Amino acid sequence: MSFLLAEHVSVTKGGRAILSDVRFEAGAGDFVAVIGPNGAGKSTLLSVLAGLTEPDKGPKKGEVSLDGKNFPDIPPKMLASRRAYLPQNPFCEWPLSVERLVALGLIPQLPAFGGLPPEFEPAIAKALEACDLLGRRTQPVTTLSGGEFSRAMLARALVGEPDILIVDEPVAGLDPRHAMDCAKRLSEYAAGGKLVIAALHDLTLAARHASRIVALKDGRVAGEGALTAELIAKVFDVEADIRGEGIHTSVTVLR
Repeated sequence: MSFLLAEHVSVTKGGRAILSDVRFEAGAGDFVAVIGPNGAGKSTLLSVLAGLTEPDKGPKKGEVSLDGKNFPDIPPKMLASRRAYLPQNPFCEWPLSVERLVALGLIPQLPAFGGLPPEFEPAIAKALEACDLLGRRTQPVTTLSGGEFSRAMLARALVGEPDILIVDEPVAGLDPRHAMDCAKRLSEYAAGGKLVIAALHDLTLAARHASRIVALKDGRVAGEGALTAELIAKVFDVEADIRGEGIHTSVTVLR
């Protein structure tokens, strides 16, 4: 079981408040979609929740904890073994094969010396298959299309089967089929008892697959729960029409 809690989280960069007194909680089995306009603070919040950005220190000291233990008290290797983080717009300049890139997601579990133990091969093959990349396993990642590379990075995040998966815009650049497959895969991963947190701009996919929405605006939580037309209007200043239920939900922005 995993329970992630962030309280009084504020982040200031260059004199600008990126996040202001944000509270966030989620546990095993949750698939939380973080939505909001550009500049709302989504990527910064995900970085804080991954333990990569420290909240500001002040009168209300921001803290993030995992299962009741504050991040600074968790050994880095232990945190790395329990959570995987996929940033927005990742890149790789080395001509690694796809399977070697995916294997990098196993670093927290690997022995300090030697090559890749054979017992990890099934996990790599499983991640490649889940992201529709078995046919690309020996191909240099520098020759992949943008969408294929995004799927390879998601496979790298999934390969170690972390308790917590934090992904920033995982469907950006994917064609419709692979975008839907990705969202479904994240939903299924959460349903298996894991915690998934994803920043998403695709409101239809968020409505179809996330168990809960957290909406940010101007660095603050503007609302959470189910995705509604009222919440979309509040956060994005647009009128939207939401039809259907579950995986048949569609969100159309009208004006």
